[in-house]
This record gives sequence, structure tokens and C-alpha cells, in this order.
Amino acid sequence: MSNPTNHNEKDPNGEHNHDSLDRNYESVSKVKISKDAWITLTILSSIGLVIIYGETMIIPAIPDLVQDFNIKYNTTAWILTAYLIAGAVATPIAGKLSDIYGKKKILIVILIIYTIATFFGIIAPDISTIIIVRIFQGIGISVFPITFALIRDKFPEHKLSIAQGILTSIFAAGGVIGLSLGAITIEYFGWRSTFISITPIALLIILIIIRFLYVKTEYIQFVSSLRQIIDFRGTIAFVSTVSSFLISITLIGNSNINDFTNINHNINFILVILFSSISIISLIIFIFQQKKIHNPLIDLNILKDRILLPTNILLMLIGIAMFMIYQTISLLIRTPPPAGFGGSAIDAANVQLPFMLVSLVVSIISGFLISRFGNIKPTILGSIIGFIGFSGILIYHSSEFEIIINLSIIALGLSLAEIGGFNITLVSVPTNVSGTSMGITVLLFLIGMSIGPAISGIYLETFRSPSLLEGVSYSFPSSIAYDMIFLTAVLISGVFLSLSIIASKRIMSKNVDSKSFTSKSR
Repeated sequence: MSNPTNHNEKDPNGEHNHDSLDRNYESVSKVKISKDAWITLTILSSIGLVIIYGETMIIPAIPDLVQDFNIKYNTTAWILTAYLIAGAVATPIAGKLSDIYGKKKILIVILIIYTIATFFGIIAPDISTIIIVRIFQGIGISVFPITFALIRDKFPEHKLSIAQGILTSIFAAGGVIGLSLGAITIEYFGWRSTFISITPIALLIILIIIRFLYVKTEYIQFVSSLRQIIDFRGTIAFVSTVSSFLISITLIGNSNINDFTNINHNINFILVILFSSISIISLIIFIFQQKKIHNPLIDLNILKDRILLPTNILLMLIGIAMFMIYQTISLLIRTPPPAGFGGSAIDAANVQLPFMLVSLVVSIISGFLISRFGNIKPTILGSIIGFIGFSGILIYHSSEFEIIINLSIIALGLSLAEIGGFNITLVSVPTNVSGTSMGITVLLFLIGMSIGPAISGIYLETFRSPSLLEGVSYSFPSSIAYDMIFLTAVLISGVFLSLSIIASKRIMSKNVDSKSFTSKSR
């Protein structure tokens, strides 16, 4: 995002005309935000609130789904994974379609799909239906790039940070409401009530968009066919690559690693090899397709940029670590002793609420932090704090209070690192490709968020022990499973701390080279 004071306006002699820049800034600073812009922001914030609520409201119900549908713990990873990976796949496609057919139309279509899927969640008879519902709900995530594009259309450039800050904080608020309200409805009305609570609200928002959201009509000149506009082959290869990869790592946890005589284990092993092979082949096809096509789904040149590469990997690892913990804590609180605390859905939500609240507060003040300290310091500081928080929860998780404290530290660290990382990707590329760059970053972040629950599901399924409760024959994750998850999170946080330092050094080196070049050119 550019600022009026950042334009390189020069006088006839080639020097920067600061007087002209000051006049421009004073001129645009007097521009008021229109009523229509505030209405648009309110509507788009409501969409974000509902989508994020739909993402988090089911988390406290995971133990109920395990028992109601008699499923394995690694299968529950798909409750989050299916939602997120569908969003990751749909995001670049929805962005492309919104440019072709108009933002409002695609926004309405996405929300209709989301609402219908949510309705079917109410009557879902088995876990397969739940996962299918979550896939179509996950398409709702693809509204995010469209909402930010609409904000950019409605707000003056120098006021964009205000709108983006409000929109980002609303997303965090959706997580808070999802955990708290979702837990209450689950505790008193069952897990199906979470889907019931969303459906009428989503339908109401669709009607409000139709009636009150005004978007300038865009007339698009079709120079080529739709097949040339949208990279269908690349999209199919991408979907195949990511889906096959996630299926393979989820299947690893389906069988007992100590029992090679079990026929189910052997079948799962064959399926892991099969889907891993499909993933590798699809990845190769995807890379070749992106290199030869004129309008690729993902620009590989941006992906391998020396600053963006470590930053994007950093953000993907943050997504993995965040959602490993995200799913695990709910299970830890609700798992019977001695491995867990035997708490209720409300107890699980109360433990996780500080995480979301800290994220909400940091999101609100993030603009001020970045404007004052830049991108580098918050990213490194956040990575350090995140490492400390993950180390703390590995060592200290014997009480709910210890978990709350460490989760709060993790939330502070990850929020700062995430905010700094996203801003690095935004300012490290030319403005004409900033949208493409941000799309890649969001895509990788969502993939990381999808991988996290799958990894935790593997540990939860592999390390299990029978319950000590009288009359209960069902086995639960052991304390070793939770220790392994927390240890893995510590290792991951150590890697993204290293990447934050690498990215920062490259940024500073680039700045030094830029200053040196400017000095020589003078």
C-alpha cells in the first residue's frame, strides 16, 4: 500500500519536489471518507465475522464428533484442513473470476455456496458429510481478497490503513465469538446448533449485499476466451498437488505404526505411496504449466524472490504452528485424565479465548506498530516471543492457567510476526504485482494452516492410551502425543525465527544497495 508521501515526484532538474509532495498530502488529507465507504466496510466486516466464526465455532465440538461418529483423531484434522485447503484453492480462482464478472456478483455466489453448505451441516448424518460441508464452507474464505479489493475501491488511498485495520480486527473478533459462542451452543444445544446459528445470519448478509452494496459497473473487454483467461490446467494440477499431499500425511496416522501385520495398516501404506506419488507428479506438471503459460495461476518468479521466499515460508510455518496448537488445546482440555483435564466445551473455549483476544488487540494496534518501527523489528521480535511461548507450553502445560499464559505469549508473538511478515511481502514488490504477490502469500499461509491439524492428528492417533474412567473403553491421546505436538511446534518456531532474521538481513542489504546506487547515480 502506498502513501501519498511516497510518490517519486521530481522537478525539472531531476530532484525530488518535497513542496509538491507536501501540497499533495495536504490536499488528499482533506478528503473525507464517504458514507457509502463506511456502509461497505460494515457489510464486508460482517462477512468476515461470519466466515471466521464458521471456521472456529466447530473446534470445541471435535471430541463430540469423535465419539458421535466413532472416528479416529487424525480424521478430525480434516474438519479444519478441508475448510482451509478449500479456501486456499478457491482464493486465486475467486480473485480471477471477480476481475472478469465483477466483485459483487462473485461475492454473492460465494456466500450462497457457503450458506447452502452450512444448512447441510445441520442434517449431516456422518463425518464424511461434515467434511464435504466444510469443503464448501471453506470456499467462503475466498471472499477475503475480494473484500480488500472493494475496500481499496471505496476508501481514499491515505485512509486505507484505517479500513484494513478495522477489517483485520473484525476477523480476529470472529475467532473470539466463534470459540465462546460456539462452545456455549455446543454445551447446551449440541454441535449441530453451531450450523443452525450461522445459516440465517449468512442469508441475511446476502440480502443486505444485494440491497445496499454498491459497486461501480466494470466493463471488461474479452480479448481471449475464458480458457485463456483462467489457467484451468494449472488450477487442476494445483488442486491435485495440495489435496494429494494432505491426504497422504493424514493417512499416515490412520494405522498403528507398531503393527505391520494389520491389513488396514498395509492398505493405508499403499494409499500413502499412491497419493504422495500423485502429489509429486502433479507438482511437476504444475511447475511446467506455470512456466509456459502467459497468464499463470501463480507467478513462480515472485515465489522465488530472495526476500519473499524466506518470508512466505516463515508465514507458512506460522500457519502450521498456529493450527497445530489451535486444534490440540481443545482436545487436551476435554481429554479425560491423566493425559487431559476432562473439561467441557466451555472450558476449552475459555482456555483459548485469551489467545484470540490478544490476537484481536495486536491486530488493532498493528498499523501503529508498523508505522513507527517498520516491518523488520516486529517480525523478529514476534518470532522470538513465539519461540518463547511454544517452549513454555512444552515445559509447562500441567494446569489450565499455565496453558492460558503460554497461549497468550504465543498469540502476541505470532500476531507480531504475522503482521510484519505480511507487510514485508506487500512492500517488497512493485505495486503492479502487489496483488499477485499477496495472493501467493495468503495461499501459502492457508496451506500451512491446513498442514498443522494434519500433523497434530498424526501424533494424536499414533500415541494413544486407554481411559482410566470406569465404564469407558474408548482410548484417548496420551500425554506423549501432546508433548510431541508441542515439541514439534517449538522446532517449527525455531525455524521461522531463523527465517525472520534471514529475511531482515536481505531487506537491509537491499536497502543499502539501493542507497549506494542512488548515491552513485547522483
